[in-house]
Amino acid sequence: MQFLYTWLLRLALPIILLRLWWRGRSMPAYRQRWRERLGQVPPRASQRPLVWVHSVSVGETLAAVPVIETLASRHQDWQWLVTTTTPTGSERVSAALAEKLGGRLLHFYLPYDLPECLRPFLESLRPRLLIIIETELWPNLLRSCERRDIPVLLANARLSEKSAEGYGRFRGLTHNMLNRLTRVVAQYPADAERFVRLGLPQERLLTSGNIKFDLTIDLGLSSEAQAIGHQWRGSGNRPVWLAASTHEGEDELLLDAFALLRERFPDLLLVLVPRHPQRFDSVARLCRDRGLVCRRRSDGGRVSAGEQVLLGDTMGELLRFYGASDIAFIGGSLVPVGGHNMIEPAAWGVPVVCGPHLHNFSKVAELLMDAGALRVAESAQEIADSVGEWLQDPEKRRQDGAAGRRVAEANSGALGRLVDEIESLAVQL
Repeated sequence: MQFLYTWLLRLALPIILLRLWWRGRSMPAYRQRWRERLGQVPPRASQRPLVWVHSVSVGETLAAVPVIETLASRHQDWQWLVTTTTPTGSERVSAALAEKLGGRLLHFYLPYDLPECLRPFLESLRPRLLIIIETELWPNLLRSCERRDIPVLLANARLSEKSAEGYGRFRGLTHNMLNRLTRVVAQYPADAERFVRLGLPQERLLTSGNIKFDLTIDLGLSSEAQAIGHQWRGSGNRPVWLAASTHEGEDELLLDAFALLRERFPDLLLVLVPRHPQRFDSVARLCRDRGLVCRRRSDGGRVSAGEQVLLGDTMGELLRFYGASDIAFIGGSLVPVGGHNMIEPAAWGVPVVCGPHLHNFSKVAELLMDAGALRVAESAQEIADSVGEWLQDPEKRRQDGAAGRRVAEANSGALGRLVDEIESLAVQL
């Protein structure tokens, strides 16, 4: 099965590269650094132990940052390699870690999962340990690591029922992949059970919780969020609704809901943050086509009373945006993406509305719904009703937001357990 997989991937490579070039029309970074994707990187001169962390894109990179920071502070002799697959993930690596780690940080795109791409990559960099954030499994990558005696730890691992069914269709390939993992630190018992069902040996498995709950909101971050809120609200108490990480097909529904809400709350400000930078311009046009006065965050300055939508077209500010808002909608949930991180608004005490597609955060969503801090809505009217109820009753909004904060606080601690597991594998570094 792996032989067939490898040859199919080889045959598909020209199409994959063409797709990269095509995506580069709207985001030029996709047309850059192709040599890295083919495994061509400069040889590493340092003899320091190299710990390799793979995080697909922005969400996984943000989850990896506290893990890396904690370990880097304890092990000053370690060097770090962080790989991503998207330009936005690459930007987050540089922004979050370059200054803190300095010369100890290497960053490249992950090579395609072909032996001829992985071989020069591994020979040039010589990693001692691979940590994969969440669930990004590649058959040839895992086999290459096994052949070079590189332990592989799957960290903060999640496996939805839908994903498990997909892996189950290729049971032989999946079984081999899972048996090449040295350790799996799963988020919740349901995730762990699915890994075992697919063939992971039970003794390699640990359940630790979700490291995204280990979110620290310090005084500096709170002050920055307060300053942003002042820019948005002015001298009054203008309500702010944040729609975060939206995908194509969601913005139209959200703008429909916003139109309904403005009938009751005419001064409501919608902060609309698309998930992918290549959609910034099209979402701005969509707002203007609706007759809305839209300001772009990248223009800087205060939001005037006459501006109805603020387009969040900057990177790295979303966590602060949550702290500056009254209510948040989390995208990727009205379309079958699976939802994005609703822990961040909960940690700020901000109540959340989501669509019905929440399989990426099913356990987190369950905890927040049980606490009353998250509501699920499918239509523009349902979204407007949920947001409107919290806008109409500030005390209820504060109570439900505080309940979400308590959920976030009660479920912290996974980061420490994960770090302990990584250190137990790294004793030979």
